[in-house]
Amino acid sequence: MQEFFPNYKKPFSSFVKKQHKPLQAVIEDEVMNVCKRPEIGESKAGDLTGISVHKFKHNKQEYLMAYHVPSGQAGVASVSEDENEVRQRTPDFLFIDFYKLGSHENFYDDLKAYLRANGWYK
Repeated sequence: MQEFFPNYKKPFSSFVKKQHKPLQAVIEDEVMNVCKRPEIGESKAGDLTGISVHKFKHNKQEYLMAYHVPSGQAGVASVSEDENEVRQRTPDFLFIDFYKLGSHENFYDDLKAYLRANGWYK
């Protein structure tokens, strides 16, 4: 089984830094849940194809966490001892990109703006 590690983008880490310690601890737990089970979030369609959103609550406030799980892992080529056989193996770990975290207000509009500014759209 492949292991996933978090890769925090600027909007995500900026939001987390501004929060109180109890919420930061809940966010860390939710990030680990996503890394263990990436399918936990809802896959988006349309402009946000490839992005998943995981929802969770803290103190009666719902938060949304946008992330991207890499698909179609290319793998790493390795040459065997007889040098005639090249095998493909998948990496032992992959990174999940965590793009944005926040309440529902303007969440998707802000996420689209960030992704557009950083070359997500062709």
